[in-house]
Amino acid sequence: MFATLTGLGLSSAAGLNAYIPLLLVGSIARYTELIPLGAAWTWLEHPITLSILAVLMVVEFAADKFPALDSVNDLVQTLVRPTSGGITFGAGASTVQWSEITGQASGVVADAGGPAWGPVIAGALIALVFHLVKALARPVLNAMSLGLAAPVASFAEDVVSFLTSLSAILLPLLILIVFPLMLLAGAWVVRRRRRLRAEQREDRRILRGRAPEGSGEPRDLS
Repeated sequence: MFATLTGLGLSSAAGLNAYIPLLLVGSIARYTELIPLGAAWTWLEHPITLSILAVLMVVEFAADKFPALDSVNDLVQTLVRPTSGGITFGAGASTVQWSEITGQASGVVADAGGPAWGPVIAGALIALVFHLVKALARPVLNAMSLGLAAPVASFAEDVVSFLTSLSAILLPLLILIVFPLMLLAGAWVVRRRRRLRAEQREDRRILRGRAPEGSGEPRDLS
C-alpha cells in the first residue's frame, strides 16, 4: 500500500513538473536509505542521470514562467511528463519489498527482474491527466491576467510538485489527502475554463448581433 501511495503521489507531481519528482527520487535514493530502488530503477540515482535532470529542470523552470513560451513548453512536455509519471510510479512501487511486509521467514520476495509495467502505465496515465489540466488552464490564466499570472501559477505548480513528491516519499499516507485535493483542484480548473469559454462565445455573439453586416458601426437597437 505504501509503495502504491508513493507511486501515486510521484506520478501526480510529474504531471505538473516532469523533473522535480525524478530528481528527488534519484537524489534521495543515492544519498539516503529512504528509497531502496528496485534493480530496474537504479539508473535514476546515477550521477550522470541526476546532472541531466537538474539541467532539464532549470530549463523548464525558466521556460514555464513566460506567457506563450509556457504553452510551447506544455506542448513539448506532453510526452515528457507522462513518461516521468510512469517512471516515478514504477520506481516508487519498487521501494517496498514483499519480504518487508510478510517477514523474511516467509520466503516471499519481490521480482528482481525488469520493471512491472502495470504501475508504469498507471503512472503515465495519471501524469497525463494532470498535465492536460495544467496545459488547458494556463492559456486561460494568461488571458485573464494579460500574462501576469504565468510566473505565479508556474511557481505554485512547482511548489505543489515538490511538496507532493516529498510527501509521497517521506509520508505516503498524506497522499490519501493530497491526491483528492489535486483532483478537486483539477476539476475546478476544467469547469472554470469551460465557463470562461462560454462567456467569451456569448460576448462575441452579442457583439456580432450589434454590428450590421458590412459596417463597423454598432446597430441601434432602441
